[in-house]
Amino acid sequence: MSKQTYQTPKPSKIMKLFWKAAGGDQYILSQSTYSDQIKYFCLGGIVVATAIMAGLSGGYAFYTIFKPKASDVSDLWEMTGGTDALNTVSGFTESTDVGTTMIALIFGLVWGLIIYNIDRFIVTSTGTGDGSEAITWGELKSALPRIIMGCIIAISISKPLEIRILKGEIDAKLQVKQERLKEDAVKTIEDKYVSRIAEKNASIAKYQREIDNAEDALTQAEMNLNAEMTQVGSRGYGPQAKRLDLIMQDRKLDRDNKRSRIDPLIADLNNEIKGYVEEKNKEIDNISVGLSGLDGLAERITIAEEEYPMVSIFLMLLFLAIELTPIFFKLMLIKSPYDYMSSNYKALELAKNGIYIEEDYYEDKQGVQRELVRYLNAEKEIQEKKEFHDAQIRITKYAIEKFEESEKKKIDENPEDFIKYS
Repeated sequence: MSKQTYQTPKPSKIMKLFWKAAGGDQYILSQSTYSDQIKYFCLGGIVVATAIMAGLSGGYAFYTIFKPKASDVSDLWEMTGGTDALNTVSGFTESTDVGTTMIALIFGLVWGLIIYNIDRFIVTSTGTGDGSEAITWGELKSALPRIIMGCIIAISISKPLEIRILKGEIDAKLQVKQERLKEDAVKTIEDKYVSRIAEKNASIAKYQREIDNAEDALTQAEMNLNAEMTQVGSRGYGPQAKRLDLIMQDRKLDRDNKRSRIDPLIADLNNEIKGYVEEKNKEIDNISVGLSGLDGLAERITIAEEEYPMVSIFLMLLFLAIELTPIFFKLMLIKSPYDYMSSNYKALELAKNGIYIEEDYYEDKQGVQRELVRYLNAEKEIQEKKEFHDAQIRITKYAIEKFEESEKKKIDENPEDFIKYS
């Protein structure tokens, strides 16, 4: 009976791509079990999916921030004016801006790659803990920086997608808020110009009373003259009638003088009132243009959190679960053939490079067990250099000793060659 051996399934290109995203070693995984291959395939899939969602979220956030708003086209409002201009501006802001869209796509791609790189680092740097399914406090504490980083990424991804999902509801709330703010602003503007216009109208009324008094005096003088003329009858134009006629002429002259003086003043005041009305209407029109720009990213996030807190919390928890799943799963995974094979290859590489590690070799001042790391090739090189140096010292010393013996022998044989008497 032939012996059956385990044949590792041949991985596909997509599986290898996801292995790379999860930080797995393709060479070892190709030789490992199918469960290990699927495990790292799923981890890589989560990393890739998070990067895609981050790219979409970042691109939409960028477009929301930098898309043209009505406040950016106020010149169009001033040139066209009135409601037609507001309709034009509103239509402009509702349409998709091609330039901003292209830049948002590029930004979304870059942002997705950044999140992909960060997530890949988080997953790769997270070990398998103690090799058991339970997550101990020590494992959780060591993974805390990665968990915090994952939470920040998850929240940054969830918010733009949240306002996109709730776009219809947020638009309705924004419109209501804009109308309310517009009413308050219009009331403030009306109150500002009411006092100014009332002051001018009071001046006009004062001037008009002067003219009316002059008109009444002239009318009364004419009535008095007519009454006198009626009473005298056929007696003709007497002294009393002459006096009343002079009074009437005087009242008429006074009326004409006041009109010539006051009518221009009243006309100026009416022009000022007209100017105030035009300024007031212009400010009210500009309110619509200004408030239509109140639809930025921060305002939309605020409305979503205030008006729809449960949706906001749900989406945030969803992305937290997606982002933190690889970290917790790696801490919960038991050691598999891939882990042992990976440790074996690492040990072989250390051995080939002459690196020796002894676990729990000594205890430091804080009571933590430390490992002893020895670099054998480096130690061998250092030892060779040291021995060579020592040998050179011994040889030099020996040579000096022999030279000294030779010189002494020469002195013994011929001392007169070295000492001369003067």
